[in-house]
Amino acid sequence: MNKYFQLLDKILVSGKTQDNKKGRIRYLLNEHLTLTPSDLLDIFESRDIARKKLRRELQLFMQGERSVAKYDEAGITWWDYCGQTLINSYPTYMEKLPPLIAQINKEKRSSKNYVLFLGATGAETNQAPCLSLVQFQIDGGELVVTAYQRSSDANLGLPSDIYHLYLMSRQIDLPLKSISIDFGNVHIYETNEENTRRLLAGETAVNFVLNV
Repeated sequence: MNKYFQLLDKILVSGKTQDNKKGRIRYLLNEHLTLTPSDLLDIFESRDIARKKLRRELQLFMQGERSVAKYDEAGITWWDYCGQTLINSYPTYMEKLPPLIAQINKEKRSSKNYVLFLGATGAETNQAPCLSLVQFQIDGGELVVTAYQRSSDANLGLPSDIYHLYLMSRQIDLPLKSISIDFGNVHIYETNEENTRRLLAGETAVNFVLNV
């Protein structure tokens, strides 16, 4: 069982339950996940991740594209519930990523922490970024990526976020050592619990419900 599946299993077995405006969840607080390149390969092979769409989504984020219609044109329809424009969401902050990556590639300073902050307290938003911080560090000539997520949908959001972090690391001219994620809250919606069990039992054609 790969590390991602281990986390899903832990949520199902040990998670507490809570009701929120999107439905009932089973959740854990303050969890940590560290993934090496081989761990990432295991995850990407075990989950049907929409790689092409996620790659295009990250490109649009980094371009600062806020129009939901532009995402629809690329077949990325999971932002439709936000209306016509992404307000203070991922594009607002991810458009700062290209110059940060350029700076890392130019300097490659092991003594410096390169940080991308996402989200602003109290800002008007129709979808606050669940990914709150991404930090890039250089350790012995290798890249270490560390992220903090305030909230993570373990079925739909988390695999996508892991793939986005991997795509970010690929833009830096250093071998990847690890990607680590700290979760304030990581959860499974009640509507997805049974399909999560099916996934862990080895089924491959498993779909999950987007709770918005």
